[in-house]
Formats: sequence, structure tokens, C-alpha cells
Amino acid sequence: MGSWRPRLPGLGEGSQAAEPGGGGRGPGRGFRGRGGSYHQQFLQGGRGAGHYQHGQGAASQPRGATMSQQWQPLGPAAGYLGHGQAYRELQPPHYYGGGRGGRGAGPSTIAPELRQAMETSHEPDNISSPEEGSPELSPRASTVEVTDQLKELSVQDESSTGQEIVQAFPVSRSSYKFPHRPGNGSIGTRCLVKANHFFAELPNKDLHQYDVSITPEVTSRIVSRSVMEELVKLHKMSYLGGRLPAYDGRKSLYTAGPLPFTSKEFHITLLEEDGSGVERRQKTYKVVIKYAARADLHRLEQFIAGRQAEAPQEALQVLDIVMRELPTTRYAPFGRSFFSPDLGRRRSLGEGIESWRGFYQSIRPTQMGLSLNIDMSATAFFEPLPVIDFVAQLLNTDILSRPLSDAERVKIKKALRGVKVEVTHRGNMRRKYRIASLTSQTTRELTFPVDQGGTVKSVVQYFQETYGFAIQHTYLPCLQVGNQQRPNYLPMEVCKIVEGQRYSKRLNQSQIRALLEETCQRPHDRERDIIQMVNHNSYDEDPYAKEFGIKISECLASVEARILPAPRLKYNETGREKDCLPRIGQWNMMNKKMVNGGRVKSWICVNFARNDFALEPILPPMYAHPNQVERALKARFHDAMNVLGPQRKELDLLIGILPDNNGSLYGDLKRICEIDLGLVSQCCCVKQVFKMNKQILANLALKINVKVGGRNTVLVDAVSRRIPLVTDRPTIIFGADVTHPHPGEDSSPSIAAVVASQDWPEVTKYAGLVSAQSHRQELIEDLYKVTHDPQRGTVCGGMIRELLISFKKSTGQKPQRILFYRDGVSEGQFYQVLLHELDAIRKACASLEANYQPQVTFIVVQKRHHTRLFAHNHNDQNSVDRSGNILPGTVVDSKICHPTEFDFFLCSHAGIKGTSRPAHYHVLWDENNFTADALQTLTNNLCYTYARCTRSVSIVPPAYYAHLAAFRARFYMEPDSSDSGSLASVARGGGAQSSSSTSRSTRAATAGAVRPLPALKDSVKSVMFYC
Repeated sequence: MGSWRPRLPGLGEGSQAAEPGGGGRGPGRGFRGRGGSYHQQFLQGGRGAGHYQHGQGAASQPRGATMSQQWQPLGPAAGYLGHGQAYRELQPPHYYGGGRGGRGAGPSTIAPELRQAMETSHEPDNISSPEEGSPELSPRASTVEVTDQLKELSVQDESSTGQEIVQAFPVSRSSYKFPHRPGNGSIGTRCLVKANHFFAELPNKDLHQYDVSITPEVTSRIVSRSVMEELVKLHKMSYLGGRLPAYDGRKSLYTAGPLPFTSKEFHITLLEEDGSGVERRQKTYKVVIKYAARADLHRLEQFIAGRQAEAPQEALQVLDIVMRELPTTRYAPFGRSFFSPDLGRRRSLGEGIESWRGFYQSIRPTQMGLSLNIDMSATAFFEPLPVIDFVAQLLNTDILSRPLSDAERVKIKKALRGVKVEVTHRGNMRRKYRIASLTSQTTRELTFPVDQGGTVKSVVQYFQETYGFAIQHTYLPCLQVGNQQRPNYLPMEVCKIVEGQRYSKRLNQSQIRALLEETCQRPHDRERDIIQMVNHNSYDEDPYAKEFGIKISECLASVEARILPAPRLKYNETGREKDCLPRIGQWNMMNKKMVNGGRVKSWICVNFARNDFALEPILPPMYAHPNQVERALKARFHDAMNVLGPQRKELDLLIGILPDNNGSLYGDLKRICEIDLGLVSQCCCVKQVFKMNKQILANLALKINVKVGGRNTVLVDAVSRRIPLVTDRPTIIFGADVTHPHPGEDSSPSIAAVVASQDWPEVTKYAGLVSAQSHRQELIEDLYKVTHDPQRGTVCGGMIRELLISFKKSTGQKPQRILFYRDGVSEGQFYQVLLHELDAIRKACASLEANYQPQVTFIVVQKRHHTRLFAHNHNDQNSVDRSGNILPGTVVDSKICHPTEFDFFLCSHAGIKGTSRPAHYHVLWDENNFTADALQTLTNNLCYTYARCTRSVSIVPPAYYAHLAAFRARFYMEPDSSDSGSLASVARGGGAQSSSSTSRSTRAATAGAVRPLPALKDSVKSVMFYC
């Protein structure tokens, strides 16, 4: 496949095909990132592959949709009442900075051009204007004008009877800009905090890009870097004119100033080695370096100063590559982080895995200028063990005295596939191989042909005759290296795992716990280590930084912050305490009653642990073996209904008592209750049952109450209608998230979840829906969909539509405002997600009623970033909580935030252990014209309404609930114990842990389509079953 070589502006090369895995901003522009740092994936496929979980099947009407008081579809496939305007495609550019890796991107969405209404006072000076001919709203456009403009999002001709008119043509990236910051917030107590951002002085040099072509083609970055290092060593002072170039390891070279040529060919000879330093042979490479373009740093200066709206991604990537050049030669680079056993002590995580310490590094444009974000990190590596020792640790058993079982062989094969090993039976000749598989036969049974005549020789005989090596463990299988056509067999005992290989598969619970213990640092210690790392890296002595004129400060950025006040919480009037003001992010249930208690008239208890409890549910507690969970639950449910049925009663609750180590039991119980029986359940580990302290009982009560339809607490300001832009008009708050399979689970779908508030003005109860969709697809495919039923014709559906109908049924009102908190989107996907999902929201609304277009605010919630905030004075007890972290409610919207757009960091929770990570909120669309104070205060106050505990939480509850619902839905998928699968998810719910030896998949084995999740029962999806 041809390689895509992005260009700097001014080169004028058109669109070349993008190679999967390449970076860049779209056809023909941008830089290629390194190590996944700027990995922008453009998705394959479109909507429709996923399946929306609906109570009566995909084609049926949402529950209650036929009732007279609820909205009706507008004829066949109701849609926007427009005038035939065509769709427009907006190419999603890279956004400033990076984002979390690993998330799949969305499809190149057929999407409209969007315009955002802004207040004039919020517009920075000299923002570049949209491309001529693009429709644009004036800065003072009214809400009506905004709504009219947005109707272009999904336009249908009324005569088309549901057939969408879809045409695509390119639109300039400048035709849509995210909302600008509506000034800074002022509410709260002002304070100073420190952030792990280090001011980077912009270079005053011309940056040049050169294309690099190496022949024969090199696929390994290590080899290509070796070639370029040799070239620079030989020719720096001659042909390169004394320049020290920065190389991205692939196709691009960057210099501070021009090279003395526009194109030149070099011939570089490398000595290939086998890993021991023993010379094998010489290999000559032809290297062609050709001028490509100049990077315009002036545009970066303009962007940081707020005089240009679009981030100049090209210049940022050049600077990032320059700053990564030296660490790449010193440490093991992965993504934007660098690891080394020399950067801190190694720690064994068990099963042949160890942790390495390292640091994260990223260049970011901020309000204070260019910033280098540095943070401590750690990750898992294979221990450089003899393979036999690794296998013994992996299986946690003696393997030297018996053959392996089939299950053990499969586990070893999954763990070692792709791992690089070196042989130890040839003295200094330590050749390296990559493991492809494991033989099904034992070593003593293996033979291979030695000549064309069909003569065969055993592996044992070959090693004895050729190397004088007697294989001891002949009952073990061999490692298979090479390809299937010409396999090469290596006995385990002659192989050792090569050092420095990152472990990318899923860690088990004990490994996760050990890694967290290793990385968990109190704020003061983390800050000290970050400063030590900056000093250790000696950026002032970095030859590449010097060459390019980049200067890095050695001091953490000092940032102005504010501590928002905690909201007052309302409890039941019959309690001793009718309301409560939390202190430092927490409170308790002493002397309080839930504001709305749910009713549990009948319940059952099934004990999967020890059989020595005395309770009085509708039936006596039943003991069941964990292996018989389905039979036990269904039998007990049937028995209970035999008692309740004649009384016309329903079973309200199941209490499950689980062993402390319960394997897949927790997930199986949840799946059976919520999918088969239509019953909410509360699980509890046996050790917690025997503790029986008030705190545990209170926490269980909080969860049970919301599962049976109650509310634990509400905001006093909500009841008294004092929340701006929420309580004045009916408002629905959505939360959405997509969870992806773990690395190695390439057959599992992604799971999307959407929750929405069902009470107003309290906005505390959230109904949730889940959907399976394409593997690693980030865009939520089933927010809105149209299906065709042979009897009923075209039927509108989707998660947004059903939740809007549910809101109307619960409150009797149509939402006039929509707040949409979207979790888990990396910055490179902002445009794609906004355009796709805002379009779906618009279609869902229009399908319910003509001209129904509530005002939408779309906010992305990010937790996987590396910004950390520290108290200005760690010894000041008034500025830290008990864990040494900044106080809950601390908000930052200046200096380290985006130069022009509406974003902020909010630490809404009190720390417990380690260093708190603030949530990053970024507003991508805002028709409700929130002020900074209004949105920051609302978001912070909502964090005190999380149902599962009496603490404020770190991200806004609707986003948190969506994550819980998506995680729960993984239990609904069919188990897949195939050899190609991997370990299934491990969940924690209701105090119970769950893990499984099989993965779960809804991907059809034949065509790779995604099967819909089994339908949730109506009685379950109307309550907060996921809590």
C-alpha cells in the first residue's frame, strides 16, 4: 500500500490516500504523528451496523408511544421539515493537542456545515472568517435563527416519504468553530494552584519539512532510525550543512533552517547484528531526502494569542517530534510516554509481568502560551525471564513434572503470541525470534523434514546432534516461530523473553491492584517526582531543543483557581435533618431519610455463599451452588410468582449473597435478572454481610432505593427553581459513553450507553439504554434510526427518541432544553462526534413533532488526560483535603486551558488515595448560551447527586451512569470461549467482583455483523438498574 505523506501548507499537493495508522488532519494536509501520538483514525462503515436495545424488538414502537398524551411520528419516517438543502461534509481536522489513545474514531460522517451563535463580546479579535460562500449566522443571531440554521442538519423533502436526500461536497474546516469562552468564571473562593505544565518558549527559527524515502523499504522504526542516525553521523557537517535534524521514524525529517539542497540521495551501510554484537552481514540502504515545505510558526503564535481560530497542527507536531527525539533514543517510547527500568524501581505484577516507571510528555497550546505537559506514568512489561519460568508463573503451578492440559496450552498460546524471544543454547549467538504459536504436540513427538527425499528428524535428535543440547522437558510443547508454511520449532527451555516488551493485553485484578499501588502517589510526592523528571531530562541541554531554539521552564505553572461552594442537599421532611451542606465533598445519612423512598413490597434472597443466614423475605432464603445460577434464580422466581400471582403482585427485588471470589457469578446473575426475569437485584459479598456495620447497610440502601424507583437526595436549588438554564424551563440532561473491548478482544463489539434524566426540575433520576455497535466505533450509531416494517411502514426509533418519550411520560412536559454530557471522546474526534450525534439528536426531536427543536448544549467530559493540579502550599491545611489534594470544587478556566474555546478543569471530588485527577469539560455546542459560572456551578452541583454514595464524584453523574450502564451491558453478551478470544471483563458491582475465563461477543461468526443485545425488560430500564 502506498504511504501517505502529509504536507505543510504551501506545498500544494492534493489528496493522497491515507494509509491506515497514519496521522494527519485529512486528505493531503497535516503531519504524521509518532508512536500513536497523533493517530487520527478515519472510520470505516457508517451507521446502521449497531443495534439498539428495545423492549419489543428493533422495529417496534417505543414503550408508550401509542398513548394519546405522547408524541406521535409525523407520517412515514418523520424528519425535519426543511426545503431540500443537501447534506454537507465537514472534514474533521485534528484538534489542538492530543487525546487519549486507543479509542476508535468515527466514520467520515456525511454531515452539515454548522454555525454557532455567539455573543459579540465573546468573539476574540481578528478571528479568521469562514470560507466565502459559507452560510453564516451573525454574532447576534436569535435563537429562532439558530434553530432555522440547524434544520439544515437533516433535511428531507416532504414529498420524499422518508427517502433521505444525501449529497456530500467538501466544506472548509473554518466553516465551523467550537464556542468561544464566554468570559471567565467569578463564583467561588479564589486561590492559587500549581499545574504540571511547563512554559515552552516558542522558537524563532524557520522549520522545514523534508520527505524521506528509504530503499529497500523498512517497516521497523528502529531500523529506519538506525539508518538516519548513521546518515547524520556521517554527513551532518558536510551535506547537511551542520544541521541536526529531527526524524519521525517514518517518512519525514525536520530541520531548523534549510538544508543545502532540495533533493539528495545517500547510500548508507549498516552492519546487521543478531542481538549479541556478532557481525552477520552488511546491508546498504538508499536514502532520498527531498524538500517538502516550511512550517509557519506565525500561525501558531496567532492561535495562542486568540487571533486565529484553528490550531496549526503542523507546527505543533513538528515541535512535539523535536521534543521527543532525545527521549526516544534513551527510553522505550509508547504513545506519548517513555519508560525505562532506570526511571524507578521495577515491581513484579505476577504471572511474568512487571511494571516500569516512566513519564508522559506532550506539547500543548494554552492561554499562557506553548506548554509542555509532563506527568509520571507506569505500565506493564514482560519480565525478561526464561520462557519456562514465565509459563510456571503464568499458570501458577509446577509444569516440570507433567504434560500441559488443553486449557493451559491455550492460555500459554494467548499470552506468548507475538512476544519476542532470544535463544540461549548457542553461546553468544543469541538470535531473536517472534513467537507465532504453540505446537499442539509435545517436543518429543515433533519431527520435521530434513531433505527433499522425505527424511524426517525429531526435534530432540536435531538439537542433540546439531548443538549438543539435550532437551530435558520433552513433554512440553515447542514455541513455533516463523510462518505456517515454514515453521521453526524452539523448545521452551532454550528461549528467554527479550527485555523491553510492553504487555498490551488485559491485566487481571491482582495485577491492576499491584500497578495502582506502584503508581499511587500523594500529591506532594508526585509533584516532587515530576520536577525531578524535568531536571533529569535536562531540556536546557537537549541538543535537539537547542537546535530548534525551544526553551523549557523548570517551574510548574502557577494558575489562578476558584473553589466553588458545595450545594445544599434536600432530604425527606420527616427526617431529623431535612437538608444537608456537605463538608469537603462528603456527608453521611445520619438523622436523614431519603427524599423519596422506593417501595419494596416483596423480595427474595438467594445465597450463593455460606448457608447460615436468618432473614424473612417472601420466601425463606435459598442456598444455591454458584454453578447453578440460572436454574436457581429462575426456579426461585417461579416459586415467588406462584405466591404473588394470585394476589396480583409483582416481585420487586432480589438480594444475592455472593462468595468473595465469585468468578462470572455476578455477571450471570445480573444478565438473568435484567434480561430474563425483569427483576432488579442487589448483590453483596459474604464478607460485607458478616461485617454488618451501618456504613455498609447505608450504602446498600442507597443503591436499592434508586433501583426500585426512589430518589436519595435532590439539590435544594433544583426544588426552589434556582438553577439557571435548567429549572426555569423543562430540561433533560443526557449522559453518553462508549466502552470498547480490551486489547486482544478483536471479536467483541463496542457498547454504547445513553442515560437521561426523568424528573424535572430535580434532574436526579436517570433511565438508561444500551446498544452494541461496531468494534471500536466511537460514534454512537443508534442514537436515532429509521427501520422499515412490512406492516407498519417506516418506523422511527433510537435511544434519544425513546428517552425523550420517557421524559414526557414521567414529567408530562416536553424538554425545551437538552444538556448532553458526552464521555470518552479524544480531542481528535471532537468534530466527528459532534456532527454525527448532534444530527441524531435533531432527527430524534423532529420525528416526534413538527418544528420541535429544543436548544442543545453539547459538552465533552474527559478524564484520560495528564493535567494534575497541586496545592500552592502543601502545608496549608485550609487549601488541601485529608489526602493532601486540592479541595473539591476547585475549577480552573485560565492559563492552562484552551486559548479561545469554552473549556475548564474541575476537581469536584475529595481525594481518597493518590493524586486527584480533575475532569476536563469542553463545550462543543451551546445554544443555551451558558455563562462560565452557570455551567461550572451546575456541573459541580450535579456531582453531589450521584446515587451510590454520600460523596461528590469526579465526573458529572449522567456521564458516570452511562459508563456504568455500558459496562453492565457486557454481561448481556453471549460467552465466547474460542481460542481467538481473550479474557472477559472483570466488573465490580454492589461490592461483588466478577471475572470470567471467557470473552463475551455479539459479533456474528459469519459476516462480522454485530448482533443486537438481548432486550432489557421494561420494568428494569425505567429505573437505575445499573447502580
